[in-house]
Amino acid sequence: MIAITHFDDAPDFEQRAQRALEALAQRPGYLRGTLGRSIDDDAWVLLTEWENVGSYRRALGGYDVKLHATPLMATARDIPSAFEPLLDVAPGGASVLKQSDRELP
Repeated sequence: MIAITHFDDAPDFEQRAQRALEALAQRPGYLRGTLGRSIDDDAWVLLTEWENVGSYRRALGGYDVKLHATPLMATARDIPSAFEPLLDVAPGGASVLKQSDRELP
């Protein structure tokens, strides 16, 4: 599962986002995370990858996540942020197609 959360710039945003990402990284099912800043605007994106949607949702209930990530997430732009990965393409072009959870019985 991929979570891509968009933010507008704010004072001390980078430090707050780092603490949030570090808290999320301690949760089971976390695979990786990245904080990025727009090269054109005053905007940020927080990208995290998880084993599955359940591990992401359970991570949001952790104490450190509630302390550091939840207040940050409350300032996110109101746009879709959770996605299921359906196609991975490696360097060189090898691709792996994945079945959507929406299509499971």
